[in-house]
Amino acid sequence: MKVAVVGATGLVGGEILKVLAERNFPVTELIPVASARSVGKQVEFKGKQYTVVGFEDAIKMKPAVAIFSAGGTTSLETAPLFAAAGITVVDNSSAWRMDPTKKLVVPEINAQTLTKEDKIIANPNCSTIQMVVVMNPLHKKYKIKRVVVSTYQSVTGTGKAAVDQMFAEREGRTDVPAVYPYRIDMNVLPHIDSFLPNGYTKEEMKMVNETKKIMMDDSIAVTATTVRIPTVGGHSESVNIEFENDFDLQEVIDILSQEEGVIVQNDSANLEYPMPLTAHGKDEVFVGRIRRDESQANTLNLWIVADNLRKGAATNAVQIAEYLAKNELL
Repeated sequence: MKVAVVGATGLVGGEILKVLAERNFPVTELIPVASARSVGKQVEFKGKQYTVVGFEDAIKMKPAVAIFSAGGTTSLETAPLFAAAGITVVDNSSAWRMDPTKKLVVPEINAQTLTKEDKIIANPNCSTIQMVVVMNPLHKKYKIKRVVVSTYQSVTGTGKAAVDQMFAEREGRTDVPAVYPYRIDMNVLPHIDSFLPNGYTKEEMKMVNETKKIMMDDSIAVTATTVRIPTVGGHSESVNIEFENDFDLQEVIDILSQEEGVIVQNDSANLEYPMPLTAHGKDEVFVGRIRRDESQANTLNLWIVADNLRKGAATNAVQIAEYLAKNELL
């Protein structure tokens, strides 16, 4: 199968190449794609070097699927060109997520809605993905009424330039352009993406709106505060969930323990709980600190961590492509 990776020279693009190799996706020909300034560069895949090509050349090469991680503007401009040529696009940007004509997919939850006619498929926001993977089995059992989430998000979510800024600050260097409006090392920024008229940021409203769309339930009330912290390795979330029905705490743990792609780390006696340090490089979503909210009936507290470049982006996109290939939808 010919596979194009659009944005192959970026942080997420590099992870997509790793995940394709690790999961033995049936790539017969890799087509790394990037903007004009990166055309001609080399990327490595399974021990071989591949030359980066531009968008037009990639379309002419007719890949079966193109996994995009090149930003919203690029996706809006070029994904329709790939789709018009019969190429299925799995897009990592925010460009298509809330388009009512496009599916927003987390394979564990709603891959079954995909058809051959879906030529542009949206990959959700990283912080949304890890939360809904945990929420979905609990929603089926107890029905979720309301979610309050506060995130602790890695600088890798902003990209390589943000990682460079953090390490330059840590080393006392001033030779790296700042991506954030303030210092990020030894600091916390309660501000991810731009502010909206309602006082929330775009990142916060993504979590609100995407959760409803993925879980196909507009009745779920969601409110979010998204925060950037000086870590790499993954995003963390404190999630408070109010259910319509009461729950047994052990049953909650059992349900999550049996869920595909979820690992429960919930042994407080031995200080076992999820952390970005241990989630880094892994595809699963980790959940712990599972406890009843003692201030309100039918309400649960959780701590959720996942590698935002893996399950939060690259792995989820590759899993979508795997589902399409397995079910002959390409």
